Amino acid sequence: MDTKILEDFGLTNSEIRVYLTILETGTCSARQIINKSGLQSSVVYRALDSLSEKGLIGHILEGKRKTYQSINPEHFLNYIDEKREQYKKILPELKKRQLLAEKEGKAIIYKGIRGVKEVYTILRNAKAKEYLTFGGGKPCEDLLGTAWWLNHHMKRIENKLPARQVYDLTVKKIGMRLLKKPLTKIRFLPAKFAHFQETAIVGDYVAISIFTENPYSILIKDKIVAEGYKKHFELMWETAK
Repeated sequence: MDTKILEDFGLTNSEIRVYLTILETGTCSARQIINKSGLQSSVVYRALDSLSEKGLIGHILEGKRKTYQSINPEHFLNYIDEKREQYKKILPELKKRQLLAEKEGKAIIYKGIRGVKEVYTILRNAKAKEYLTFGGGKPCEDLLGTAWWLNHHMKRIENKLPARQVYDLTVKKIGMRLLKKPLTKIRFLPAKFAHFQETAIVGDYVAISIFTENPYSILIKDKIVAEGYKKHFELMWETAK
């Protein structure tokens, strides 16, 4: 079973192993958990305490002997909901601090495929007049997959964000498919202009995404920088056919 989702919900590796051991065993003592999980006793006891505080396990006292049992796994959703409500309480303050930071230009690097996808999500959800891109090529299409790119642009269209894009002929097939969509204009350059990065300009955002073996995106939010890249895009747009 892939336990990464439990990590994403804030459980440590030892907490996950203890939790699953109890789940699979039923009612059991700390000693049984130690023997079955292979963890050190101190680690197990810390995990038991934290899992109890999170409401994911319970215990029964039989004289001086304490045995543990898991709560119904569906109650994990209560834990998630509780974390969500706690986060909502501090969300206004977080947004306030973000607005203060956004008054100045900034650049953030997003690493990995998940990071690159997050940048494109930010771009397509931006309140802007146009979505402009140039560069890229077959490596860019292949890394995230044709289906992902098509879905990305469908969501952009749902957000009523018009696009002008300069592709090269290595991605003509997907380009022609997108040309049939509303709010989409595409021009092409010769295949020799294909490369491993794409530049996108949306409102005050400029995103430079690198689609190599270890992909990453540089997201810049700066009105002056964005204006400069828009001029470069217009030059590319006039050159393309």
